[in-house]
Amino acid sequence: MLKGKSGVSHIALYRAWRPQTFQDMVGQGHIIQTLQNAIREQRVSHAYLFNGPRGTGKTTTAKVLAKAVNCERGPAVEPCNECDACRGITAGHIMDVIEIDAASNRGIDEIRDIRDKVRYAPSEVRYKVYIIDEVHMLTTEAFNALLKTLEEPPGHVIFILATTEPHKLPATIISRCQRFDFRQVSLEEQSGRLMQICQEEGISADEDAIAYIARLSEGGMRDAISLLEQVSAFGDNRITLEAAIDVTGGMAADQFYQLAEALRDRNVASVMPLVESLMQAGKSADKCMENLVYYFRDLLVLKLAPSGAAVTERVVDRDRFKSMAEAYTAQRLFAMIDILNRYQVELKHASQPQTLFEVALMKLCTIGEDHSLANSGGGSSNQSSEGLASGAELGKLRLQVESLERKLEAALKNGIAVASTADAAPDSTRPALSGSKGSTRGVFGGGSGVSRVKVKLGPYLEATGSESSNLARSKWGNVLQRVKEAKVTLHAWLKDGDLVAVQGGNLLLAFKNEIHRETTEKPNHREIIERIAQEVLGESYQLVTVMLKDWQIALDGAGETRGETLELIPEGEEGVPPQAKRPVWVEEAVKLFGEELVVVKDKE
Repeated sequence: MLKGKSGVSHIALYRAWRPQTFQDMVGQGHIIQTLQNAIREQRVSHAYLFNGPRGTGKTTTAKVLAKAVNCERGPAVEPCNECDACRGITAGHIMDVIEIDAASNRGIDEIRDIRDKVRYAPSEVRYKVYIIDEVHMLTTEAFNALLKTLEEPPGHVIFILATTEPHKLPATIISRCQRFDFRQVSLEEQSGRLMQICQEEGISADEDAIAYIARLSEGGMRDAISLLEQVSAFGDNRITLEAAIDVTGGMAADQFYQLAEALRDRNVASVMPLVESLMQAGKSADKCMENLVYYFRDLLVLKLAPSGAAVTERVVDRDRFKSMAEAYTAQRLFAMIDILNRYQVELKHASQPQTLFEVALMKLCTIGEDHSLANSGGGSSNQSSEGLASGAELGKLRLQVESLERKLEAALKNGIAVASTADAAPDSTRPALSGSKGSTRGVFGGGSGVSRVKVKLGPYLEATGSESSNLARSKWGNVLQRVKEAKVTLHAWLKDGDLVAVQGGNLLLAFKNEIHRETTEKPNHREIIERIAQEVLGESYQLVTVMLKDWQIALDGAGETRGETLELIPEGEEGVPPQAKRPVWVEEAVKLFGEELVVVKDKE
């Protein structure tokens, strides 16, 4: 059993009360019993995997197990902690018990070193024990190097792997270990151990303060003792609920009640001063948000299960709490918890956490009694029921949708691209090539969703060698660089296109890849490119795109049709210039190998 440690300084409180035997462990009785039975029956495994939340005793259990199997009076179900082996393992002096932090020793070289040394017999104790903490941090190569050794280690070696994230371990590693799942320590067990420590150390502690500290630790005994040490140092060996709340940055019960009252009455004017007072008192916005989630959760549990004991662990004044729960509907509490949870996620990355906390509380003031989870989704971007569109607006939108559907049906029936109407997006009226079957497929979906109209390539062919085209091409590198600075992902798509001509206030880009072209044509990407082009080239331009293969076909036929107006028509339609047609076998080769790998040569 643990002995009193009166007089131990506060900085050593956790080390002084760290379990030294299996009996000292809290909350892991099923695991301890299994390990003790294995030692008693001399069936200790060659490899164990201890996984569970932080602070639940994984590495501590591993060290106690190492002492138990190496105790000079054993192997024993409990280490004596008096022999040289037990004292040496506790102090870390025994070279045959090696504790490795995989977070900083995660490479293959460290594991190879272990693999080379396991063959040697222990020099001081009975078993050589390797304790690898945070084992999930090992690299894939390190796991592969460990695999064979873990499967068939020498009889004098025991591996104990500890991790908080077992899902990151290869299945081949897990299958070679006996796995033990450590659970969070219950509030009752934590409170009992903390009260025992306070009594042995001569620290005066209130029960509600101990319960509050236990709740904050979230099932981790190590965190609970650390918080106890911090609060006792603050209160000079006197632990009260107020002191615990002040040290940990939490909210007092009265502050919860005042906020809940203001939210119940939808009184934004009362909420704002309360938030300001919390921030002035040094409370963090994220901690206040977390505490509010717990508070409304308890209100909900008390409302739906008034006779349940699960909520009483967190409630101080049950009558006052019950009256507050009656003031809310269950639907509203569900919605409030959902909204707070969504804002809590956003709060982690917010540059102004206090402002976001205030917005979240104002949001809670505006939701209605019949507000459901379906209405509350989406965090700060959601609209309340009062903000829904009116019936007239919905009717107008419905008519517009029906009109667009009729136009789409007519266009598909005719098999051609129709010009955009006033109902369409402004960017859909921009000219772009609809030159091949692959291009026409992007007119009404399946691609970028940009509506394209046919563009005559004749003027662009004539402008290929013009002064404006040459000037624009000479400065196009600067445009690409500026686009990269503005949005590097857009630059990756845009650099696939070549500036081939400038004509009539339009920049014609020829793309090798349809996906790159469609991504570049997105309205937000167009706006960036055209704005930067205007700044670099000194004139306002609109972006026009074409597939490179279609541009090459037009160039090849330009010699015979020079001076005429060329219009690239989709293949298979009447009027396609002879030079634009390709044999069927060429088309099949292009489909199999790609446009860039197929070269057609005339035998003559």
